[in-house]
Amino acid sequence: MTAFILVSGMFTGTHVWQDTAARLTAEGAEAHTVALTGLDGPRGATASGTDLETHIADVLAVVDSVGTAGDRKIVLVGHDYGIHPALGAADRRAERIDRIVHLDSGMPRDGVPALAAVPDQSLRERLAGRPGTGRGAGADAVLAPPARDEWRIWGSTAGVPDAALDRLTALAAPHPLGTLLQPLRLTGAVTTVPTTGVLCTGNGASIEMVQMLVGFGGDPALRALTDPRVTFFELPTGHWPMLSCPAELADVLLLAAAGEGHRLKPADEAGQPAHLRPFLLDVPEVPRRRHRNVDLYLPDAEEPRPAVVFVHGGPVPADARPTPRDWPALTGYARYAAGSGAVGVVLDHRLHDLGDYERAAADVAAAVELARADPRVDADRIALWFFSGGGLFTADWLAAPPRWLRCLAATYPVLAPLPNWGLSGSRFHPARAVAGAGALPVVLTRVGLEMPEIAATVEEFLAAAEDCGADVEVVDVPHGHHSFETVDPTDESREAVHRAMRAVLDHVGRRDLP
Repeated sequence: MTAFILVSGMFTGTHVWQDTAARLTAEGAEAHTVALTGLDGPRGATASGTDLETHIADVLAVVDSVGTAGDRKIVLVGHDYGIHPALGAADRRAERIDRIVHLDSGMPRDGVPALAAVPDQSLRERLAGRPGTGRGAGADAVLAPPARDEWRIWGSTAGVPDAALDRLTALAAPHPLGTLLQPLRLTGAVTTVPTTGVLCTGNGASIEMVQMLVGFGGDPALRALTDPRVTFFELPTGHWPMLSCPAELADVLLLAAAGEGHRLKPADEAGQPAHLRPFLLDVPEVPRRRHRNVDLYLPDAEEPRPAVVFVHGGPVPADARPTPRDWPALTGYARYAAGSGAVGVVLDHRLHDLGDYERAAADVAAAVELARADPRVDADRIALWFFSGGGLFTADWLAAPPRWLRCLAATYPVLAPLPNWGLSGSRFHPARAVAGAGALPVVLTRVGLEMPEIAATVEEFLAAAEDCGADVEVVDVPHGHHSFETVDPTDESREAVHRAMRAVLDHVGRRDLP
């Protein structure tokens, strides 16, 4: 028999598991919910002095209460913040735990507090400066629970019925701040326990996205996800599947307990990663000049020429090699632009983590100014072209386009922050910024086989652009995937690249194109 131990996330308690637990028990399993101190722990318990170790002890108490007779196996499920005490408990009882399920949660690491996983970046920054890390000065404080319309800050509420959202709000409890500030301590024993990730696509996560990150290489934590003992499932819902689709969640948990699920391919077995495959067009070899983190691909011209600055997406691990400015797709675009008479500009920026958008945006702005200052560039005729996660950078340029910016292009971009990125209140929101675009031409390349969580941001942007009358030309690639220039070398894809490049170069003033 399988015994599921269910650990809830921030502000919530055992009540959120009611329907999922009922489904599990109806299927012949056991379901045990953990009452976390200060949230819905023993009667009379308060948040005073509560830290992460307190919640780990709460989970351990339930683990130890589950008998070991017969063939009973324990599956420990941590949702949201709940994965931190769940992992801490599993590390201390690794021999008792048969599987850990990360339910729309991150991958906590030894020595890192749960605060690092809080999606709201501005809140993380405010709390990170508080004194005390555990039972000290910060441990008696609490975070007020969200109001009904504030839950989206903590994760997408897609699929949650109104009545369930009302109940979630009514029963929400202040969260003990000490549990977020105290670092998680792991001995390493937990690494022997098989794991499953359940990704909620409505909250911005998908198996395809994780596999793409694995393909970048470098990060040992990502490489560990390719272990055969690690499986994945997706649920097409928001961050609270126990409220939006409890029956489907229970079914997935039962499958996970049986060791089923999707397994990722290691980078060296998945074939050449998409970002390192050849560009789909034959483009000319042209002179390249490297200036710090910026490369200029130069046309055969005497006078200053327009420039197109190509901005890669991300996050890309800091130790990924080669770095993006040497990726075939970006160098292919830059050489294409240079062969057509414009200066192609490619750069490396420091978007290595979701918290890096501020500094990476500064890198982009500095690279643009470096290119404009080059004597071979006509500083008054510049186009900016953004890819994938770099699409969020477009917000700065859409909100207040400089006079020298003749065109903005975006290819399979993210055009609004994904719900779990913690950027919804930041300036990096192109779907809002497009209202300031004025007459700036925008060339948007949209792929028909896009990841649903990204495709939704594109549609949000296009709806906003239509409302404000922005000048947007859409280049569709109906059978194209994300990174289609290297994964879909078809005539349809080639024509899409040609069409987008012609449009962009026309806007910067180059009209004698092949």
